[in-house]
Amino acid sequence: MEDVKGVLCPTRVGQFYQTTRSQPWRPTLGYENVELIPLASHPLTNAYLDKSYTSAKMSTEPIRFPNLVTSVERNPPHAARTALYSRYTPFEWTQSNINYYNESETNRNYAERLRNEAVRVIRDTEERTAAAQRDSGRRLGERITDTTFWRNALSTELERLLAESNLLQDKRKDLEKSIQDIEGPHHIAQECLYQRENRIGIDLVHDQVEKSLLKEVEIQRNCRDRLKSIHDKVCQQLRNNRAAQHELETDLNLKESTLDIDTLCHQLNNFSRGINYFGGIEKFDPTVTVPETWAENSNRIIQRSQNERFKSSQSRSDSDNLINACANEIWNSWNATNNSLANRSSEILEAKNKLQMHLHKVQQEIFDVEKHMDMLRKAIMDKSNPMKVAHTRLEARTHRRDGELCRDPAQQRLVQEVGELGESLDQLHRKLQEAEAQHQQLLRTRAGLESDLQIKVNSLFIDQDKCLGMRRSFPITATIKY
Repeated sequence: MEDVKGVLCPTRVGQFYQTTRSQPWRPTLGYENVELIPLASHPLTNAYLDKSYTSAKMSTEPIRFPNLVTSVERNPPHAARTALYSRYTPFEWTQSNINYYNESETNRNYAERLRNEAVRVIRDTEERTAAAQRDSGRRLGERITDTTFWRNALSTELERLLAESNLLQDKRKDLEKSIQDIEGPHHIAQECLYQRENRIGIDLVHDQVEKSLLKEVEIQRNCRDRLKSIHDKVCQQLRNNRAAQHELETDLNLKESTLDIDTLCHQLNNFSRGINYFGGIEKFDPTVTVPETWAENSNRIIQRSQNERFKSSQSRSDSDNLINACANEIWNSWNATNNSLANRSSEILEAKNKLQMHLHKVQQEIFDVEKHMDMLRKAIMDKSNPMKVAHTRLEARTHRRDGELCRDPAQQRLVQEVGELGESLDQLHRKLQEAEAQHQQLLRTRAGLESDLQIKVNSLFIDQDKCLGMRRSFPITATIKY
């Protein structure tokens, strides 16, 4: 009898090759697939299987395999191979059954848990869905209530604003009539003041020098200007009222449209017609406000309308007071007498002297400011070299290599130095700009003082040389009823 080889063939499929696919209850680890290839010239007997492999270092006897085949004649070679590879132990058979039982129990328990969990999820989702729909409906109802409140508030305010605008429109017509009524007396008074029209600039005033006629003309012009000013304010107030009215009407229309939409949404249910899917609508957010800003917008519009109504009422009251005051002033000035022209001349002379004094002070201040501007420019130039040094240092340190490019205290101080120099330059430039602006203002003031000084000289010549003689020979006796 000769030896038989045992060959490992994990990838070869033979006649008696057993795999984990044909034995699914067997674990995939700890097993080897072996195929015995007997020699063609020698049959398989027990003599070839007496010894198994054992290490040379082991002191025990090798294990003997049981006698599976008693004789070659009674059991052919393939019978021995079949007996060796197709039988299992009772333990393996029992373990296989237990594995099936355990797997069946595990799967049934898992399936039962899945069914119970699915029922619970169905109930929870139904409850959450119903609660969410009820809460959405409740919130829509609250929103409808809020919108209705603001709609009513806007409607009430719009009615009040329209009534106030009508009253203000009537007052505007009264102001226009008052302005027209001044033109007649004013035209008559201008004929008497022809010579004094040669005055220029700010001295074209109607003061106490001209007594009743000059005072009359002055009051007439002032009253006309004041009436025109209040008329312009009334017109502007009417435009503001119209703007507030437009906002109220726009917001009111939006509230009406929103109420229609929210009412429709509030009436929708699961059985309503026209409901449909709109993919991704929950991710689309077209809103532009939040409840706070939404309410604040309507409140702001109402507050603006209330403010405009208050201003409109105040404008009407001011218009009434101004019309009455102008009527009294024009009537009183018509009956007033002339004041002393000498007093007026002395006043002009005093004003002229003060203008000369202020002109001298302004000239001195211009000189001081110009020196200050030169000092600031020099200070700015002095910061140029330190800034160049700091920039050069920073640029040179950028050429350090690898790990030497360290943000060390020197680097931080250089960066801080550049920032401080830049801040200093900004401060100096701001001060220079302020000084230049003030210098221009002083120049304008000087020009104004010089111009006003020329006006005073001209007015003094007119009052002393021309008007005094004209006033002595041209008495004013006209009276105007207003």
